[in-house]
Amino acid sequence: MDVIQNYWQTALDFLQPYPYLQAGLIIVVFLFLAVLVDRLITGVISRVVVRTQTTLDDRLMLIMHRPIFTTVAMMGLILATVQLDLPQILLLATIGVIKTLLVLIWLTFGLRLSSIMLGAMKGQEDRFQFVQQTTEPLLKNAVAVLMFVAATYTILIAWDVNVTGLVASAGILGLALSFAAQDTLSNLFAGVAILADRPYQIGHYIILDSGERGRVTHIGLRSTRLLTRDDVEISIPNSVMGNAKIVNEAGGPPARYRIRTSVGVAYGSDIDKVMEVLVGVATEHAKVYSDPEPRARFRTFGESSLDFDLLCWIELPADRGIVAHELNCAIYKQFEAAGVTIPFPQRDLHIKEMPSA
Repeated sequence: MDVIQNYWQTALDFLQPYPYLQAGLIIVVFLFLAVLVDRLITGVISRVVVRTQTTLDDRLMLIMHRPIFTTVAMMGLILATVQLDLPQILLLATIGVIKTLLVLIWLTFGLRLSSIMLGAMKGQEDRFQFVQQTTEPLLKNAVAVLMFVAATYTILIAWDVNVTGLVASAGILGLALSFAAQDTLSNLFAGVAILADRPYQIGHYIILDSGERGRVTHIGLRSTRLLTRDDVEISIPNSVMGNAKIVNEAGGPPARYRIRTSVGVAYGSDIDKVMEVLVGVATEHAKVYSDPEPRARFRTFGESSLDFDLLCWIELPADRGIVAHELNCAIYKQFEAAGVTIPFPQRDLHIKEMPSA
């Protein structure tokens, strides 16, 4: 190391009267160092990459070449610029431009790195539950905004700009905007909470406490959109969704939905025969699951009938209406064929003879 330092000092002393040759020598040396550092770092990383089974580290290694090489080369360019003994204004401008280019290069690297990392985490929902298809764009935009703010702050410092006044002005401006856009910010924060908490997802059928029922087609930062069974789209602000009681028909661990068909039969009917007919109708339906199997339950003694429930499971909540219709039609036909009577409410009126006047 001492020998190299002596040779380097001898070369600089020899080129002392020639500042441009000194600058050129510094640039050449740092270009050589840039290549050496780049190959050394990527060589070490490549040995580790060979032992892994994923392609994530390979993609990371590919995007590391440019920032590593450019950073070392730019350091040499800054030292070479200092050796030229330029006027102070020109020197500060040149160094500011070089530092700005360095910040932009690392900003590009950071954006590409965040995109790769979020994409990899999205594929492992069991480990990273907060990164999903619906939350990835939000997280990517949030990371990009933070990086742009940090890059802007670094560039201002590189140009010797006093950022204290700018930060104070930005704080006052942010306070004014927060008061002017309270509803928008409320919807924004509620949208972030919905995307993070996931009370429902795109494709789920939900029912609000206000009565709206539909399939979730879009979850945005401002609103959630539902498509009803009448093909009418409802746009609901996220602040309302965040405070509403929501029934998610497609939620829960199992990917199935239970429907209930209630029917009453006349007193004196064969209840075993009734339950056999109900289960048989559900079993023969193509959209009804066989596991769990359909079941019939004798619920209560009604005023005019014996009340039963037919419980069965289907795949999609959207099929609830058509399946219930088809089951009701089949039950009525099977009851008629089996001689089971569906009663209607009856009242007995007793008239007593009025005493003669």
